[in-house]
Amino acid sequence: MRTVLRRPDFRLLFGALLASMAAESILLLALAIWVKDLTGSDGLAGATIFAIIAPMTLAPLVGWVVDRYRRRPFFVAANLGTAMLLTPLFAVRDRADVWIIYVVAALYGLSYLTLSATLSGLIRQLVPSELLADANGALQTVRQGLRLGGPLAGAALYAAVGGWLLATLAMVGFVTAAAVVGLLRVAEAEPAAAALRWPAELGAGLRHLAGEPALRRALLGYGLGSLVMGFSESLIFAYVDQGLGRDAAFVGVLVTVQGVGGLVGGLFSPAVVRRTGEVGALAAGVIFFGPAALALAWPDLRLGVLALLLAGLSLPLTMVGLATLIQRRTPARLLGRVTAASEALVSGPQAFSIGAGALLVGVFDYRLLFVLVGVVTTAAGAWLWRGRRLSPPSGIPAHLPSPRRPHPTDHLTPDHLTPDPTRP
Repeated sequence: MRTVLRRPDFRLLFGALLASMAAESILLLALAIWVKDLTGSDGLAGATIFAIIAPMTLAPLVGWVVDRYRRRPFFVAANLGTAMLLTPLFAVRDRADVWIIYVVAALYGLSYLTLSATLSGLIRQLVPSELLADANGALQTVRQGLRLGGPLAGAALYAAVGGWLLATLAMVGFVTAAAVVGLLRVAEAEPAAAALRWPAELGAGLRHLAGEPALRRALLGYGLGSLVMGFSESLIFAYVDQGLGRDAAFVGVLVTVQGVGGLVGGLFSPAVVRRTGEVGALAAGVIFFGPAALALAWPDLRLGVLALLLAGLSLPLTMVGLATLIQRRTPARLLGRVTAASEALVSGPQAFSIGAGALLVGVFDYRLLFVLVGVVTTAAGAWLWRGRRLSPPSGIPAHLPSPRRPHPTDHLTPDHLTPDPTRP
């Protein structure tokens, strides 16, 4: 990661994303808390998260739009647009204004999908292929680090001064990201005109995912694991209450432990990608979630801490493995559509499993459900591991030279630099 962070262009992008991810981390939980405060309803508060996820159904259209524009200016415009869409939150006063929060949450979900699809292409333009895993790992490390304190900070700020300050801070973060990325100097050609009719253009990302063997296996295996991984969002509350006999607030302690595991996973994920390949890293992440879930079926705090560390370790491995695989196996002209489609294909099963877990935990013993999660994720990870040869290890050395400053003669072709023996 030190190697990729020595690149001035990536360092600028890294700083911009640090600002936008900080804004995101304090905003998401606070929106749900705001709805809970205004309505007193847990269900309506949870619906805020659903409003953020719902725009994933528009992934093919979002990806097609992203692929029609140059990455850097579009990323700047999308960040500025995200800051603007938060302004209606200043009008929220009482329960009758809850609909405003839902609308903003849905628009933010659409913006998140747009920024993710654009960012994938921008990273690929700035970073050589051999450093893509390091770039994705650096960003995942920051994201996991912000999860340690960002949501708690957002909740504390909301409790202290209300939602208007959170909206202001988030807007500052997105405007800062736009300003910093605007300083980048990236040579980008205009995207080629559409070669097919627009229905075929919209589905091009899904067709690429289905036709590329490594991507197809990665999304099928990860999708299978995601169908049960979301159960843990509800099961962890039953584990704390019924298993450990502690107050629900203790979940915050366990989430912090999971965040520590996420930091470690983010730091080591580039090395895992280099040694096992992208599909291998994704498989390792899914497999690690299996024993973590099985351990949580036994209510012991010491075992629970180890399980949460392992669960935290798994997430960056899956994210870095999948993101790097998409960037390396997708033509630049399709990268927006493929990234958006993959986000939808992963988030859909996760959203379903979160809802299913909330229903099932009221019917079945939480320990039985944790065993189910452990068995399914272990099986999904093992199936992915069998396909790791579809993306073999890169064998790239860990240290590469940093980009040098351009020389005045760099614009000349080799022919210009080769002496002509016929000239005196």
